[in-house]
Amino acid sequence: MRLASPIPFNIPEQGRASSGVPGLDNILGGGFPANHLYLIEGTPGAGKTTLGLQFLRRGVEQGEKGLYITLSETANELKTVAASHGWSLDGIEIFELVTEEGLSPESEQSILHPSEVELGETTRGVMAAADRVKPSRVVFDSLSEMRMLAQNPLRYRRQVLALKSYFATRGCTVLLLDDRSADHDDLQLHSIAHGVVSLEQLVDQYGPERRRLRVIKMRGIPFRGGEHDFNLDTGGISVFPRLIAAEHRAEVDAALVGTGTPALDQLLGGGLARGSNTLFSGPSGVGKTTTAIACTRAALMRGEKAVYYLFDEGLGTLLIRSKALGMDIAPFMADRQLGVRMLDPAEVSPGEFANMVRASVEEDGVSTVVIDSLNAYLQAMSGDKHLLLQMHELLTYLNQRGVVTILILAQHGVLGDVRSDVDLSYLSDGILLFRFFEARGHLLKAVSVVKSRTSDHELTIREFRLTFRGIEVGEALTDFEGVLSGVASYKGSIPLLSDRDAG
Repeated sequence: MRLASPIPFNIPEQGRASSGVPGLDNILGGGFPANHLYLIEGTPGAGKTTLGLQFLRRGVEQGEKGLYITLSETANELKTVAASHGWSLDGIEIFELVTEEGLSPESEQSILHPSEVELGETTRGVMAAADRVKPSRVVFDSLSEMRMLAQNPLRYRRQVLALKSYFATRGCTVLLLDDRSADHDDLQLHSIAHGVVSLEQLVDQYGPERRRLRVIKMRGIPFRGGEHDFNLDTGGISVFPRLIAAEHRAEVDAALVGTGTPALDQLLGGGLARGSNTLFSGPSGVGKTTTAIACTRAALMRGEKAVYYLFDEGLGTLLIRSKALGMDIAPFMADRQLGVRMLDPAEVSPGEFANMVRASVEEDGVSTVVIDSLNAYLQAMSGDKHLLLQMHELLTYLNQRGVVTILILAQHGVLGDVRSDVDLSYLSDGILLFRFFEARGHLLKAVSVVKSRTSDHELTIREFRLTFRGIEVGEALTDFEGVLSGVASYKGSIPLLSDRDAG
């Protein structure tokens, strides 16, 4: 997936060492500044070892020598980790300081047990290995063992400074891994390192753990701050840089495009505007998804590309219903003009979803995006910080790219007091409100536009229904009662759509 271009700042050029993770390189504006020492901290299982291996493998791809110094794991354990990702460690020298056999002068490598040697001897062993390999990239795993050997903060700090000075004179880019086993945050270590990257994993009451990355410090370069979601899966770490809509400002032609239903276009004041988002709001079963499909199909008929993110309904049900209503979308999916992405909101982080949408827009050329529905997405990630703010950034980005965005929000209840899980009206450029109402002994449907920032819309209420020919929108109905109170009934004299069928 192509990510945003590096942050455009006028700073002196520095040689960069790619982290091996495109998303992290993007956050850093190109990678770690070369020939410095960096601290990678995180609790066990956060992904530090995997990041270290990706860093060294990237160096091998570029013809650089890599050295992995491990005080806590054996070479076989590291190879097992690499194999689980489908990787080979060819070209990476592994220097291990843990074995049950203790010190063996006859060994090809110096093998030390941390609990049986002095810290100074361990440090000298590391330096000897570096002198032999002459690496450009080094990963030191982990500092917790060195902290244990030092027994006091002053000695520990001196040894870390010694390592920093040693590697600096040899042109190495070094990652120090730390599992945060200290009783308190080691801010002294933060001051020694040229940069600090923190990996965090959180476990909610349901679903998988959430992982976030944050660059705490990086000397000499600007970087994208804040928390960034990332995944640790087979194949390594994937980082999803935080979306900043202000980086994507552009001139947009706010032309109106049709929905495929002329009466609905008239109600909207001409159609849906490019570079805007419209919220389809109403109770379950009222026709929001079908209307979104109709609008999407109209874009496809114009030759445009679209993507439909489906959080609630099954794909099979969506296809069957669309075909039964005369809006078959299967041929467009077969031609790759329409992408339907079925997503489990419990498994997708906000950052991953935002990057998924960006890839559809920037790589696939999509001009219509549908998110169905916001309820499942927002509820499943209720523990994530500032989720509405992230949604605001995503919608602003889509608007700035000239995309027609449709958001579907289901409301609780059918008649009476109908409520929403969350108020997204302030984020929406337009709101299309769907309602059930009672008339002549039947439960019917109505549609109206309650907000539009882009067009002079009607203030009327029109009857709305779904037929085998698709969506049908009737004339403006007057003499409604109780619409705003939530129990709408119609006692007017203007013929209803069903009256025409009877005639």
